[in-house]
This record gives sequence, structure tokens and C-alpha cells, in this order.
Amino acid sequence: MDSDGIGPAQPNIISRFFTAISQRYQKFLDDTTPHLVPRWIVTLVFAIAYAVRVFLLQGWYIITYALGIYILNLFIAFLSPRIDPAMEDLDDDDASPGLPTKADEEFRPFIRRLPEFKFWYGVTRGIVIAMTCTFFEFFNIPVFWPILVMYFIILFVLTMKRQIKHMIKYRYIPLTFGKKRYKGKDDAGNVVKS
Repeated sequence: MDSDGIGPAQPNIISRFFTAISQRYQKFLDDTTPHLVPRWIVTLVFAIAYAVRVFLLQGWYIITYALGIYILNLFIAFLSPRIDPAMEDLDDDDASPGLPTKADEEFRPFIRRLPEFKFWYGVTRGIVIAMTCTFFEFFNIPVFWPILVMYFIILFVLTMKRQIKHMIKYRYIPLTFGKKRYKGKDDAGNVVKS
């Protein structure tokens, strides 16, 4: 209610400003959704700019390590199915994992836990936040960076090994390139009018 109690209160200028900004930002995101390659190129440019900045400044290794762990978590979610077949096996012991092999089994296509757009958005947002952190000296915590690199490589290998074993066990491939595409019958071009 407004001050005289007659109608609903009008939003103040600050809330209108932030609402307008968030609507424009959402429109920008909606407009970039179909442009897969340009989005990833921009993200790659951001990542290269970040790597060059960290290399030239010789610091912010903790921020870089945190960014790497964040991107690794996003990548694992991107490779994982939305419905984990391991959990379904616990619910139903006689169900076979993977694609259907009999006519009475249900076909379920691979649906990612983290869609590609959200994966791209998370990676880009992480790089921008990490780049912003490099402008503040208190984030530059001195560490022996080869230990972080070695630990990240070990973590990456172990995590990917586990994910690949899961993919092999439940027979799913999260990547779409290289898969067979089935084509229906060719259209003869004859149109039957009723």
C-alpha cells in the first residue's frame, strides 16, 4: 500500500533501476543462447586473457587453482546424466543398465545434469570473477604453485577415471559429435491433396 493506503506501493527508483538492468542482462543471455561457437570463442578469449594476466603478474595461484576446481566440477556435471543409473540400480535390482536391449524396455535419451548453456555460463562467470580477483592484492596469497598444479592434475585424473568408468559401466556417451544419425525415408515429393 502507498502512504495514503489507497493502492499498491510503487517501486522506488532503485528497485526499478535494478529490475531494468536484470531484464536487459537476461535478454542478452537469451539472445546469445543459439550462438554456441561465438559464445565459446569469447570464453576462450577471456581464459587466455586471464592466463596471460596471471603469468605476467606471477601471482594469484590460489585463485587459479580454485577456478580450475570449479571448472572441473562443472565439467563433471556436464558429462553426467540427470538421472544417475547407479541410483536406479539400487531402486530396481532386475533392471539392466544402459540402453534398452529388448522391445519392452523404455528408451531414455541422454539428458545432462548440467546443460551446455549453463556449463558455458558457469565457466565464463568463473573466469570473469577470477579475473576480477586479480585486481585485488589481498587475494594474492603466496604459495608454492607446483604443488597446486600437481595436486590439480592428480585430482583431474582420478575424477575423470571414475567418470569414464561410470560411463562405460552404464553405456552412455555424453558427447554428441561422432554419433550415428539415423535418417528416415526420402521424401518423393508427391503431395496428396484431399
